[in-house]
Amino acid sequence: MSLTRASANTVTAYRTDLRDFIEWCEDDDDTSNRVGAPGRVDRIVLRRYLAHLGAEGFAKRSIARKASALRRYFAWARRNGLVTADPSLGLRAPSGEGRLPRVLDGRELRDLLEPEALPEDVPHWRRLRDDALLELLYGSGLRVSEVCGLDLDGCDLRRSVVTVWGKGGKERRVPMSQAASDAVKAWVRVRKEVVSERSAAALFLNSRGSRLGPRDVRRVIDERSSSPTHPHALRHTFATHLLDGGADLRIVQELLGHSDVSTTQRYTHVSKERLRSVYTSTHPRA
Repeated sequence: MSLTRASANTVTAYRTDLRDFIEWCEDDDDTSNRVGAPGRVDRIVLRRYLAHLGAEGFAKRSIARKASALRRYFAWARRNGLVTADPSLGLRAPSGEGRLPRVLDGRELRDLLEPEALPEDVPHWRRLRDDALLELLYGSGLRVSEVCGLDLDGCDLRRSVVTVWGKGGKERRVPMSQAASDAVKAWVRVRKEVVSERSAAALFLNSRGSRLGPRDVRRVIDERSSSPTHPHALRHTFATHLLDGGADLRIVQELLGHSDVSTTQRYTHVSKERLRSVYTSTHPRA
């Protein structure tokens, strides 16, 4: 399947989706699913698989993504002569549920960015690294993959600007908040304590001197957060707070690196929900 412009996470997700479909086809408990080869898959098999996912309790968004993976695969198989006809043409899946992205409240943000207490065995360099990491995720709205891919020379601390490579290999420059700039400066001063030759370019490093990865970031957030929080929630919160403060939608689109403004527009719905919540909880005749 050709995914040359897709992110690494998208490729991994599609690979997993296709493997799940193959395992379902090879299920020993239901031989009616057995097809043996891509050319023997027909539309009925695909519809039966989507119905199976629904019965298993998969979310509509997950089923829709799996259907997309199947369409991409069979379109590729048809182009390369692996199948004579594409059985996924016209395959319909339930549309996504349109969930609003979660926005962190003030207490959750303080726990992450200004923790009152950390375990005594946390080294000083790690505290500074984690401060800088989290301030960038929230203060500049970076994706986890973008902050992990940052090199030292990607931060212009004099101008408080960070240069990242987003989805599709697109480069963009994003301003850093004063808090983020100060935190990165503090981290850079002690970074030499963990730097190694093989990863000397990376801005964020783990205790082994290797470039920080998405799992490392998740662990940092898990250790500091007072409630279950996904790293992407910081990006959601960044965008929502900008719109709440009156930022232009097109500016927020540019800062987030969205190619389509419709992707950014969902944050306007979050802001409206927050407005409605405040009104309901504070107005005496709401």
